[in-house]
Amino acid sequence: MSSGAGREPVFPTRQSLQTMKAKLKGAQTGHDLLKRKSEALTKRFREITRRIDEAKRKMGRVMQIAAFSLAEVTYATGNDGIKYQITESVRSAKFRVRTRQENVSGVFLPQFETWEMEGTSEFGMTGLGKGGQQVQKSRETYTRAVETLVELASLQTAFVILDEVIKVVNRRVNAIEHVIIPRTENTISYINSELDELDREEFFRLKKVKNVKEREKQRSEKESRSHSDKENEQVDSQGGGEEGGSNVLGDDEDKDVIF
Repeated sequence: MSSGAGREPVFPTRQSLQTMKAKLKGAQTGHDLLKRKSEALTKRFREITRRIDEAKRKMGRVMQIAAFSLAEVTYATGNDGIKYQITESVRSAKFRVRTRQENVSGVFLPQFETWEMEGTSEFGMTGLGKGGQQVQKSRETYTRAVETLVELASLQTAFVILDEVIKVVNRRVNAIEHVIIPRTENTISYINSELDELDREEFFRLKKVKNVKEREKQRSEKESRSHSDKENEQVDSQGGGEEGGSNVLGDDEDKDVIF
């Protein structure tokens, strides 16, 4: 039995029909779930895209203010080597980043959070002679810039992950919708048509058998009636012969003769 291009290579049996119906129901359920997942991920993807645009705009403004504040520090201190002094005075990072995961429809998105260690600043005495206020202001400005940068990195990472996941989910949705479900429906239609054909063949066979049995029954009844008629004729003929013999032998009384 050859298999068609648009259906599964199965034998047309009722068990196969039940299996295909269960497969179709599972495919439809999976399609609905994946469709909802795709919609949820797409909604979050658009939200992240909007937040990325806002973060980039904010990043541009913050970095501009930070660069201007650094120029103010350089002008106030009158020393171009202030950056090297701050770098040399730092022993460990006070501003750190930690990660956590967020579950969005079964997809784990990493999120970066900033936190600052408690303790005294190692370059708190920088600019004590002059320009100390501008140094502190520049430090706060660059802190906001780093926070914005970490937020943007978190959004960009989630953006890349969601983009790949949405592509995979959409491919699965399209495969189920345009390949698996139509193929299974074609297989179910093929099995139903074959089972209907088998039922028609079985009905025709039973009808032929019934006709043959009816003819056999009619012939048997005809032979039985014929045999019964022959037996009746034989009985009748035997009864007539006995009546004729009694007359010949003179069993009947003779009439009186008068001389």
